[in-house]
Amino acid sequence: MGAGGGAARRRGGTAAGLFGAALLVVSTVLTSGGAYAQPSPPPGGHSAGHGEDEDHDGQGGHDGRKGDRGKGGAGPRSNDSPGATPTRRAAPPAATAPTGGGSDTPGARPAPAPGAVLAAVEDGAAVPTAQGLQQTLAAALADKSLGEVTFAVADAGTGRLLYGSGENAPATPASTTKLATAIAALSLIPGDTRLHTRVVRGADPGTITLVGGGDPTLTALPADQVQIGGQPADADTAPASLDALAQQTADTLRSLGTTTVQLDYDLSMYAGSPQHKNHDGQNIALVVPLMVDEGRVDPKSREDAPDRVADPAAAAAETFAVLLKARGITVTGKARPAAAPAPAPTVSGTAPLGEVHSPTVARLVERLLTTSDNQLAEAIARQVAIAAHQPASFEGAAAAVTQELTRLGVPMGNVLLNDGSGLHPGNAIPPAVLVQLLVLAASEQHPTLRPVLTGLPVAGFTGTLNKRYGSGSGAADAAGLIRAKTGTLTGVNTLAGTVVDADGRLLAFAVMTRSAAADTARAAMDRVAARLATCGCH
Repeated sequence: MGAGGGAARRRGGTAAGLFGAALLVVSTVLTSGGAYAQPSPPPGGHSAGHGEDEDHDGQGGHDGRKGDRGKGGAGPRSNDSPGATPTRRAAPPAATAPTGGGSDTPGARPAPAPGAVLAAVEDGAAVPTAQGLQQTLAAALADKSLGEVTFAVADAGTGRLLYGSGENAPATPASTTKLATAIAALSLIPGDTRLHTRVVRGADPGTITLVGGGDPTLTALPADQVQIGGQPADADTAPASLDALAQQTADTLRSLGTTTVQLDYDLSMYAGSPQHKNHDGQNIALVVPLMVDEGRVDPKSREDAPDRVADPAAAAAETFAVLLKARGITVTGKARPAAAPAPAPTVSGTAPLGEVHSPTVARLVERLLTTSDNQLAEAIARQVAIAAHQPASFEGAAAAVTQELTRLGVPMGNVLLNDGSGLHPGNAIPPAVLVQLLVLAASEQHPTLRPVLTGLPVAGFTGTLNKRYGSGSGAADAAGLIRAKTGTLTGVNTLAGTVVDADGRLLAFAVMTRSAAADTARAAMDRVAARLATCGCH
């Protein structure tokens, strides 16, 4: 049956499409089975983090390249411990915007109804055939705006490749690289693990050390100024507060009779150069284990790629010193790098002077995918390296992700990774591999990977797909029915995600293009994915 033959089926499968194809607006934390660190109890007293209006992939990368969360240009712009009890986050209220709107703004259409992850997808639905998919996609794929295009479509239930072209050819993935980072992280690290930022006694008398724990979302903003993706943070997503850490530390110091200290900061968690190959001081800051508000000069900036401070660690330490002084602790001199790594609490046998915790790794993975957060992606990639006993560097993280995906059975022979964010133009991933990553995340055998699916932006509503699939795009009917990770570098556009077809079958897809016309290429790519949502292709 051809592409159009699904009106009756769509009536029966609409709930499946909104619940399953969008794979939820609400997220679910499931138990994990990695081997990393002991999970932390829910933190107390930390405030939420700053806002990011990251509805686009951005541009303005180094040497003229585009990268996720960049500046400039018109249109959309780029680049739980083993045995833990599962916890669920409450579903957000359904959108109350009127129906029938066709605007690109998210409030003009009702958001998909929340449901259980992968619920209501029809297990017995017919699987599309290659011939049916070819007929359905032919016109969309013939759009010259796509330029050079390779793609793959697979049945998410079985993992079987259904249709493709150049599906095994390596292509520049841009920010779809983040799918590889996220899968490796949730495979190796318990999803309820939290990143710790702490203050300990220094090696010298009268010295305290602020120890970077690899949490770039640590915020210096008060709770009422915090947003994530343009929305207030909730209890699950609220980043750790530097202010709360200063209060804990000041209280402990006074209890010990100390009111004057020298402040050091410890960056020993990471190795290698902190500077990304495409470092531009906007798309990404230096990758160091200590920073606040992701190194933004203005922590409340809503720019896709705001200006970043030149030395994020020193800036974080100086901000901490100011917060201590406001609480009656005199900090002598200027904060300085520690001469030696601070001992772990389990080694020193002494409690930290203060300690705050990030959201869970599962929540951080969702955030980095939804908003295409380069800084957070590189931080999570380094946690993968640490878990895999590799150096916490660009090279070590790439090796660790490659190693873990190979262990999971992902064919990595044609894959080349240089970073965790996808800003590196030398990364290479075939469409079939991106599809395989999504199939893994949907697999019943890997429930710990589910936050990869719940973190994918929803077409027309969230994250980097917020202002796509709108009126006049030719893909508006698929708004809310597609969840996909975007990626953009100069001349490169990618889209990889999931969709439920007209028969209720969950499909995984990846479209990778090379075209000088970025905006029109993205729109054409969206129309390819939208055709899958109409497919009764058997």
